[in-house]
Amino acid sequence: MGHKWLILALGVTAISASFVAGMYFQHDHARRRLQNLIQKDPYAYYVSPQIYKVFAFFGSPDEADHRMRQIMKYGFPGLDDLRLYSDFVLSYDRRNRVAHWVCEHLQADSIRSKRLRQGRRHFQADMSVPSNFRSELTDYQRSGFDRGHLAAAGNHHLQQNHCQDTFFLTNIAPQIGKGFNSGAWNKLEIYVRSLVNRFGSVYVCTGPLYKPKQKANGKFGVEYDMIGLNMVAVPTHFFKVIMVESNHHLGKPYMEGYVLPNAPIPNGLALRSFLCDIREIEHYAGLRFFDGLRRSDLFGSNYPHESQVFRDFG
Repeated sequence: MGHKWLILALGVTAISASFVAGMYFQHDHARRRLQNLIQKDPYAYYVSPQIYKVFAFFGSPDEADHRMRQIMKYGFPGLDDLRLYSDFVLSYDRRNRVAHWVCEHLQADSIRSKRLRQGRRHFQADMSVPSNFRSELTDYQRSGFDRGHLAAAGNHHLQQNHCQDTFFLTNIAPQIGKGFNSGAWNKLEIYVRSLVNRFGSVYVCTGPLYKPKQKANGKFGVEYDMIGLNMVAVPTHFFKVIMVESNHHLGKPYMEGYVLPNAPIPNGLALRSFLCDIREIEHYAGLRFFDGLRRSDLFGSNYPHESQVFRDFG
């Protein structure tokens, strides 16, 4: 009789193990489907925390969804064609073949880590973008423009794949080389990293602007160049909106916004000259930065009455 009970118990255990294993694989499949849905439908992102509570029993080694929630902690500037990379998130502009915006969450550990030892990294097209909306390396060849990073490679040295992802052309835009990409824009990237070293946690949104000009007839219009057979748009300006988290208990965050013209910029011109009203950037970009924060909750933000970049650069 005892043997029969033992056999029955082993049978029940085997069935239970099979049931749990089946549930695990179903959970893993559902989780992957949810992550794919988030890539295509940003509204799924907002309900994903509730859905993931169902999966919490099993856990998962895949932390992509967790990383997205970290980077986008304070909300999405916009919701078009969202793309999650290993250490940043961007919204891709299929018409202009550059990003609408790129968001990063930078922490001291990744900035202070030793530079990865490897040979030269290579720019590459993102093959997940449909071919008729994709920019290619040939678009930049002999164009007269640099392949300028939006999420800077120097911000992502914690892991090899973090840095390599910044070389996808979805994170690249045509930039003037001398006086901009290798000058003022590089100084702004270094300044951002200095904030990370000082405060420990900094959120950055970067992207292109296509600033209207007033024409002779008094009307406004937008004019910009295009390069390559894929007609990659050349932005007239670039922005960075920075949100610094306080390292003090109950401290309030601080925001800054910068706009730089995509043009040779005199070396002696201070970065503070390009501070710009964040609401003005939002107006021209059609975006809303860090919408999860009420502006009244900020320690402060730069709202100059007049921005030199809009006064001196057309």
